[in-house]
Amino acid sequence: MEGWRVPLSKPILTFEDFIKRILKIVFWVLLLLPLVGVPIYYGLDAVFHFPIDLFALATVKPLDLLSLSLSLLTTEPTRTLFALTVFPGFTFVAVYSTIFMGWVERKFTAKIQLRTGPMYAGKFEGILQNIADFFKLAFKEIIIPDGVDKATFVAIPFALMAVAGALIALVPLSPTTYIANPSVGAILIFAILGFSPLIVLLAGWASNSKYPFLGGLRALHQMVAYEIPLILSLLGAVVLSGSLNLMDIVARQNGLWFIVLQPLGAIVFIIGALAELERIPFDLPEADSELVSGWMTEYTSMLFGTFQLANFSRMYIMAGLFTTFFLGGWLGPAPVPPEVWFILKTTVVMVVMMLPRSIMPRVRIDILLRAGWVRLLALSFANIFITMVIVSLGVV
Repeated sequence: MEGWRVPLSKPILTFEDFIKRILKIVFWVLLLLPLVGVPIYYGLDAVFHFPIDLFALATVKPLDLLSLSLSLLTTEPTRTLFALTVFPGFTFVAVYSTIFMGWVERKFTAKIQLRTGPMYAGKFEGILQNIADFFKLAFKEIIIPDGVDKATFVAIPFALMAVAGALIALVPLSPTTYIANPSVGAILIFAILGFSPLIVLLAGWASNSKYPFLGGLRALHQMVAYEIPLILSLLGAVVLSGSLNLMDIVARQNGLWFIVLQPLGAIVFIIGALAELERIPFDLPEADSELVSGWMTEYTSMLFGTFQLANFSRMYIMAGLFTTFFLGGWLGPAPVPPEVWFILKTTVVMVVMMLPRSIMPRVRIDILLRAGWVRLLALSFANIFITMVIVSLGVV
């Protein structure tokens, strides 16, 4: 196709080609692992002094290996590595938010609109549809248009994923299940969130196409409209708790969740979160009926899949922040583990965020700007005023 540069690799056209590609990947992994992995591992071991020689495990009996693996989970740096990569880190968020909640959104939206939604990938209501989509994206060709800034174009999806990963590290699931617990966690969260629209704008610029660039400009305009009310909506919870630490904010809600004292703040946060996530009715940067797919138009294969993973991860993060600031975080009846309470509350909030997609039209950008600078900002200041009254009366 004129104007496009197609990779030199042979396209996958049949199931036989698919099997050959898998076997080729396995071959190169098995070949390069001892040649590259061993020197890198022992080089890092000389610096960090790992508690065990991983390449000596081939001679260990299976039961001894299982016992050793369980004991390693309680040691440093293995515990930190497990938290970052498995739970509550990247793997948990990827499986929960992208695969499970992505399927929930498809079925939830379909039921509201009297459709069936995915049905064939998996015996129960198409529950494996998102896994099937992952494999579809994983083995599609990555097509890079001519004339793009290639380095920036390829780096953007991973930059957005890095922002999501940094935010995942700041959201605690319980007093003992977390990755990082900074004393100014609330400030760090919004400092990191501010990078998302800038990354979207770079994606539009690097694509060298008018539709993505218009989508990036719209994302920047949205940020100007909702960012300040979004930050101010949480200021009331910070004042009531007397701390910027997320653990302290949750602890102060023992007995009375802040949503009771901060209903205006909760409403502003939900609206601002929908704008941050570019979800209907604020999906202007991705408006498919106007901009094809907005700033993601030129992306294909796993570059596009990485965007979807980052977007669903950010949705989990915003729902987790709402749970932390307004719904008492992990607080609940003692017999239930705190992590379960946090995940249940976060799931309910994510379903609420999905609802507008099924029942609301897209708003015009001038309405969004006016609502952000007038209505949401006024509600945010009203919420702060009510908070000061509550504090002065000694209610909390």
